[in-house]
Amino acid sequence: MKNRYCKSSKLSEGKFRELVKYFSVDLTAVQIARLSGLNVNTVDRYLRLIRERIAFHCAQESPFSGTVEVDESYFGARRVKGKRGRGASGKTPVFGIYERGGCVYTEVVPDCSKATLQAIIRGKIDVKSVINSDGWRGYNGLVDMGYGHFRVDHGKDEFVSGPNHINGIEGFWGIAKVRLTKFRGMHDSTFFLHLKETEFRYNHRNENLTRIILKMCRSHPLN
Repeated sequence: MKNRYCKSSKLSEGKFRELVKYFSVDLTAVQIARLSGLNVNTVDRYLRLIRERIAFHCAQESPFSGTVEVDESYFGARRVKGKRGRGASGKTPVFGIYERGGCVYTEVVPDCSKATLQAIIRGKIDVKSVINSDGWRGYNGLVDMGYGHFRVDHGKDEFVSGPNHINGIEGFWGIAKVRLTKFRGMHDSTFFLHLKETEFRYNHRNENLTRIILKMCRSHPLN
């Protein structure tokens, strides 16, 4: 029987919808396999395809505007003794953008240099926006690019200055790190997919994820 959600799939539409329902409530592949009666390798394969579709969906989000927060965070193994923050080795740097009252966007980056961060900012944030950041030098020059820009100086224990803060994006980092701890030993490509899934779940936290995912897969069937 043809499956409108997956090309050349031996899985029935009903079984695929069941798998998506369990995925939407954030069950693991082992739990989904147990409840659905599917082989865990089959479940793993479909979960990866769903996550790839989610990552594609996240990349299509419209530019951010209004009051926006930017920040970087580091994911991975415990830090090497004596090294923390932007100097920590063995960790994966991730840049994040949060539109207050809206969505979050994340991107794995090779470094947190000015050139890297500002290239993403230029592509993802409307120039009429007001950006809130910490004091990292990678954000120097945003005003020259046309943005409004306010900073909080974490080095001086300043975290909120009136309406100027980055509490929204920092709150997302906390949610992401707690959620991703259950996916230990991830390969870099797998980390990216789980990160984008976490972003997707956050952005649609008050919506029916099953319905959204099925609509995505029907519009662009999985391969």
